[in-house]
Amino acid sequence: MSLESIKYPTRGCLEILDQLQLPLRTEYVTVKTVEDGWHIIKDMKVRGAPAIAIAGALSLAVEMAGREFDSTLGLRQFLDEKLNYLITARPTAVNLSRAADDITTLAKKLDAEGREVNSVKEEILTFIEDMLPADIDINKSMGHHGADHILKMSAGAPQTVITHCNTGSLATAGYGTALGVIRALAEKEKLDHAYCTETRPYNQGSRLTAYELVHSKLPASLIADSMAAYAMKEKKVTAVLVGADRVVANGDTANKIGTYQLAITARHHNIPFYVCSPTSTVDLAHESGDQIVIEERPHFELTHTKDVASGQVLLQAAPGIGCWNPAFDVTPASLITGIITENGVFEPGKIRESMKPR
Repeated sequence: MSLESIKYPTRGCLEILDQLQLPLRTEYVTVKTVEDGWHIIKDMKVRGAPAIAIAGALSLAVEMAGREFDSTLGLRQFLDEKLNYLITARPTAVNLSRAADDITTLAKKLDAEGREVNSVKEEILTFIEDMLPADIDINKSMGHHGADHILKMSAGAPQTVITHCNTGSLATAGYGTALGVIRALAEKEKLDHAYCTETRPYNQGSRLTAYELVHSKLPASLIADSMAAYAMKEKKVTAVLVGADRVVANGDTANKIGTYQLAITARHHNIPFYVCSPTSTVDLAHESGDQIVIEERPHFELTHTKDVASGQVLLQAAPGIGCWNPAFDVTPASLITGIITENGVFEPGKIRESMKPR
């Protein structure tokens, strides 16, 4: 059974797993408003592009469900205001802005049809609520497309893989993207071993991915980020699998900082490098990675660490040192072997084709 990062048992009831407390404590945060949703995203209590979109949209649904609207104009003004605010929480991940566009487009369409305000409200709530189960189906499809492709390209040989950051149930509604492909390999009894990087400075790999791998009883080991090149050589790695926060039209991909250097290292060792991305993360409005806005996080995240058990914040760097802390980097399409989506596996330059189910 996979972990639940988002609980939405009934309309108006939303709980988010506080990932800052993992792996020592499992605590859920109740979300009642869009303001709450903005803060859990900004503070990284929820993270991963698909999970950010779902949690943000559901925070809107929770607040909207408890409100009455006099007109569709009032409802649409409410949606525009709240969604414009939500997408400022973490701008690099495209899924939330894509969800916001879908919601406002639907509201505009229903209004143009002359629908009564409560009917519009109900349909929008249903649309948002359907995002949760749909994401799990998408992830499972992606996982099996990816596993089948990798095994086909390697004549069915068992795989030893490296993955970066957290791309599993905690980053999605369930199953995962890159970790979903790893799960699918394991289900086919074709996973020899998975190596997860610690993913500094927020340690999503050591705190979250390692937690999921242990929970799922998959053969796995944790490595420091700086060990990846040596692991590729010594451990006979056969594939690198990463997630994505934004894939643009030419196939360039923004993902957690450290992804770019993994791609370069994989190319040196002649190891296939795969990006695992639902089509909701594909951004055809931007042609190249140079156009992606890269979020920079506070210096505090580099210079200090928090002990989850005691809550104590510890200084781990020389006082007064300057910092540069980009949350993401951009991997050029030329370093990517294939982009794994729910619609199949595509060469980076053919990512537009991924938007159409085969």
